Amino acid sequence: MSIAFVKYQGTGNDFIIIDARKNIPSGMDVAQICHRKYGIGADGLMLLTQENGYDFGMVYYNSDGNLSTMCGNGGRCIAHFAHSLGIGNGNRLSFLAVDGPHEATINGDSVSLGMIDVKDWEVRNGHTVVLNTGSPHYIQFVDQQPSTVDLIPFAHSIRYGNEFATAGINVNIVQMLEMNELSMRTYERGVEDETLSCGTGVTAAAIAHAILHRAGGSVSVSTPGGTLRVSFALAENSFTTVILEGPAIRVFDGIL
Repeated sequence: MSIAFVKYQGTGNDFIIIDARKNIPSGMDVAQICHRKYGIGADGLMLLTQENGYDFGMVYYNSDGNLSTMCGNGGRCIAHFAHSLGIGNGNRLSFLAVDGPHEATINGDSVSLGMIDVKDWEVRNGHTVVLNTGSPHYIQFVDQQPSTVDLIPFAHSIRYGNEFATAGINVNIVQMLEMNELSMRTYERGVEDETLSCGTGVTAAAIAHAILHRAGGSVSVSTPGGTLRVSFALAENSFTTVILEGPAIRVFDGIL
């Protein structure tokens, strides 16, 4: 069976996307398709599906082949792809993902994505925040440049430690450059390695920054793959109107 796909990247976070509105492929070996030596190569695979009451649905698989929680950069990329297919009302689209409804606005190759409200978090040791922005994140603030941190051993100690070994968690190292400017690196569960960027991780870092340092409602976050911007409002101990904005680039089309 031949399956058409597109390859997208959002600040280096790369995805395979399949238009599955008419036919959802069955029997796919997602892990092999995402493998960088034996397949196309990607951090994850998404199916664009029909969803009543929305412009489309988003089904996301990590590169290990397992269904996963929300992916922010993936959401921005699949919204850009849907827009290219003529889906949606002009440059605004609504879709349903595993963590609930989302709205996206397309402006050329830039996509702004509405994320879920964040109401619960845990602060540890004054420099660590654990929270969920559609996916669970462990945010560790450090004084040194993230590029100098030996990320993998540190991330493994958290992700495979007793507390998070079963469900897993994404582990992030974050440095505050200026009051509203951050630099970070992310280890993603499901990929089980560092990725060049992580949309829910960037969102989590910006909100954790606001929690710890009382930062304002718009934060620029640089990752190894590029820069994203997160804006939000704080009301009654919850973060609302959370927007993740950045590039979504179509890299190539192909037939699997």
